[in-house]
Amino acid sequence: MSDLVPASGAVHWVGAGLSTGSGLTALCAHAGPVRVWHRTAERAAEALGRLGLTGRAEPRAYTLDALTAELAPGDVVVSMLPASGHAALLSACVARRAHFACSSYVSDEILASAPAAAAAGIVALTEAGLDPGIDHLFAHSLVARARDAIGDDTPASYRLTSYCGGVPAVPDDFRYRFSWAPLGVLNALRTPARYVEDGAEVVAARPWEATRAHRVGDESFEAYPNRDSVPFIAQYALPPAWRPLTFVRGTLRLDGWLRAWEPVFEELRAGDDTRIAELARELAAAHPTSDADRDRVVLAVSLEVHADAAGGAPGDAVGAGRSWRGSRLLDLVGDETESAMARCVSRPLALGVRRILDGSLPPGLNRAAGTAARSEEWLRELAEEGLEFTSRLEE
Repeated sequence: MSDLVPASGAVHWVGAGLSTGSGLTALCAHAGPVRVWHRTAERAAEALGRLGLTGRAEPRAYTLDALTAELAPGDVVVSMLPASGHAALLSACVARRAHFACSSYVSDEILASAPAAAAAGIVALTEAGLDPGIDHLFAHSLVARARDAIGDDTPASYRLTSYCGGVPAVPDDFRYRFSWAPLGVLNALRTPARYVEDGAEVVAARPWEATRAHRVGDESFEAYPNRDSVPFIAQYALPPAWRPLTFVRGTLRLDGWLRAWEPVFEELRAGDDTRIAELARELAAAHPTSDADRDRVVLAVSLEVHADAAGGAPGDAVGAGRSWRGSRLLDLVGDETESAMARCVSRPLALGVRRILDGSLPPGLNRAAGTAARSEEWLRELAEEGLEFTSRLEE
């Protein structure tokens, strides 16, 4: 690993779509210059105007070559492109010794580029948005508190659920409005999900067919598993002595979503890529989000641990027979200044960029929730900046 390349202070924000919000505004107060790259310079300027940032950031027309030509060592590139566009940007950052940040999961391509990023002395920050991002912060925080209460070596069983959804603040007949790319939503539903249920690993080839009722407070939602939950057992540092009864990360939808989307599911079952792409365009046109609509983000993470009553040798099972429960909830409605989704994605991402700028992240691959201590720190700062959440802890 090379020494960390000092941050230059310059930030290149690539893509100014639905998830770009007040995080960009916060960066303009902590960095400079800030350049916003979009499909055209005019579209970039429109996005800056919408955020009240005209004159505080420079609009640019994005091509990879144009961006690369302006990169200098220590600059930070923030990718708001679809996940498929991250690898090329990270490669450009490695070549120019510029840092990289995104809100997406660690892909195979990003993982493969991590050694080169470390060797170049640059930070590659990932999973620094809402989901993934704040959900990881919640989970790390809860797991650390449960470990303190129960003990790592105490045999125990646990249930961890982490559900996140962007939904209409005022329910519509479709029970949904698109807060990110419609094709991405549909393809996520076509991706098999792996999770733990009743103590055993389960694979849902069609995740929506595993939809369950899920209560958040006094409200009933529908939830289904998403992606591969199992690797996060290790990522969240759950002790090997604890046995998962339930471990699922998934998507939250309004009650009635499963019924309303049945015609969509019929199309997904056919699995024709060309038709699915066409369907995405049709759904985007039929269910757009207008300036008058308000979105809502609900992120609910809960952990329940029960220590075995007779676990361990005498004196070893410090938490034997005890139970611990904890939950964290983020429930935010958008307003006329920005959507809830834009705030929840861009705020933690901007916080991560500031950590790159101040030199507190090491070279190579980083996730926002690298440790429980970092998670507590980030949650505290996000709450101070207005991204509030509620906690409930019981022992």
